[in-house]
Amino acid sequence: MDQFVFDTKKRWVLGGGMILGLLCLLITFFTDDQFHTRFWTNFLHNSVFFTGIAFISLFILSAFTTALAGWSTLIKRIWEAYSLFMIPGLILMLVIAAGVWGHWHHLYHWADEAAVKADRIMLGKSSFLNKNWYAFGTLIIVGAWIFFAMRIRKYSTEEDKNGPGTDFSYHRKIRIFSVIFLPLAGFSSAAMIWQWIMSLDAHWYSTLFAWYTGASWFLSAMSLTILTVIYLRGQGYLQHVTADHLHDLGKYLFGISVFWTYLWFSQYMLIWYANIGEETIYFRERMDNYKPLFFLNLAINFLVPFFIFMRNDTKRKVGSAAFVAIVVFIGHWLDFFLMIKPGARITAMEAAAHSAGGAHDAVAHGAGMPFAIGFSFPGLLEIGTMIGFLSFFFYMVFTRLAQASLTPKNDPYIEESLHHQVV
Repeated sequence: MDQFVFDTKKRWVLGGGMILGLLCLLITFFTDDQFHTRFWTNFLHNSVFFTGIAFISLFILSAFTTALAGWSTLIKRIWEAYSLFMIPGLILMLVIAAGVWGHWHHLYHWADEAAVKADRIMLGKSSFLNKNWYAFGTLIIVGAWIFFAMRIRKYSTEEDKNGPGTDFSYHRKIRIFSVIFLPLAGFSSAAMIWQWIMSLDAHWYSTLFAWYTGASWFLSAMSLTILTVIYLRGQGYLQHVTADHLHDLGKYLFGISVFWTYLWFSQYMLIWYANIGEETIYFRERMDNYKPLFFLNLAINFLVPFFIFMRNDTKRKVGSAAFVAIVVFIGHWLDFFLMIKPGARITAMEAAAHSAGGAHDAVAHGAGMPFAIGFSFPGLLEIGTMIGFLSFFFYMVFTRLAQASLTPKNDPYIEESLHHQVV
């Protein structure tokens, strides 16, 4: 079967997941602190995570198109569908931006104008870290990503309807847009990552952070791709996708997991070795107050894919591939949790201390930070919220999959993909 059917049963299951996520967000909001810090950090965490998966899926699609990676042709409809989640993703991120403008939350220290004027470091960064850049940068840059995603999708589906043509005109257009998108994506994604995540720890910066976050998005997207392929094959779709395709997806999951670990170690080692206070505070805070999660993050995201996928045959087996994909997906969701929660928590505690007329220093350095579910470690509300966002993501993905054939029959590389073999 080449035409995916998004039937009522699937809609009800995903709708139930979305309702669960909404209920968890509402419970979080009404049981939260005065600034609703847990609610807003959960909302930011999942919005950035799933919007990033959509973005990196377009990056993967563009990179494989540019590199003439014909083996992936049978899978590209999945990445096209993933990439279009950037449309609702932009709306989600604009809600965060509206919160910065309206002072609905205290996620970002730099959003407090009085605090910026009294802080020499943040004052120096204020030309970039400000509400205008956050809102309009998000709107313009993510809007540009969406434009490329929609054009590539348009030419891909038109190629199905009208045929490849003698000059392969549709594919040539896809390649042109892919080539233009890649460098644009590289530079603009770094700017967005600095705004959305790194600026939560406003005094801290890392030149490796954009690479690190991008690798985490890549692995999350590749994990979902493996799970989606396995699910669709189980439903009778994608019957031309073989163990050889699964093997190559597994190789990317294995290889980029090693690359992610290299970035994790490089960022940690270089900052720790230099021993510059404004840099080491990022890791000091996480090692002192989030130690179980800090080391669990490394163990899950490196040890599991490394030791299981080291063997060639495990990449080709549905059971082992699905297990690793699930673990890595959860692991990188936790990775983003650890990136976001500590900095936002300190900012909220500083705001509470300021409103009470107290001192800031002890809070700013995270001294004696108490263990709290939802911050120190994800609780049931965080898991439920993630399920809600994941259900929303797949509701949008399945809607897109149902709008075009799963097999791009007129793609000039379809025969290469149909006869793909891993030697």
